[in-house]
Amino acid sequence: MLHKIPTIYPFREFPEAGGLMSYGASLRDAIRRVGVYAGLILKGAKPADLPVVQSTKFELVINHETARMLGITVPPQLLARADEVIE
Repeated sequence: MLHKIPTIYPFREFPEAGGLMSYGASLRDAIRRVGVYAGLILKGAKPADLPVVQSTKFELVINHETARMLGITVPPQLLARADEVIE
């Protein structure tokens, strides 16, 4: 905690590593979709014929321990809406 700057990241791996919070598409879900696409292509599908798929699963992850270390009070309503709260 050298600079103590609260930051919001795009992937859950950042708050798992000590960042304050993240909100964004599920990286795990995106990787799974890449596997599905690769499987279809390997089975002979033409990439141009495959549909473009946007993420539908978004995650809010809050590292409550980091918030306390930064002196930030996270509103209970935000904690309740989070997909995961890291204590």
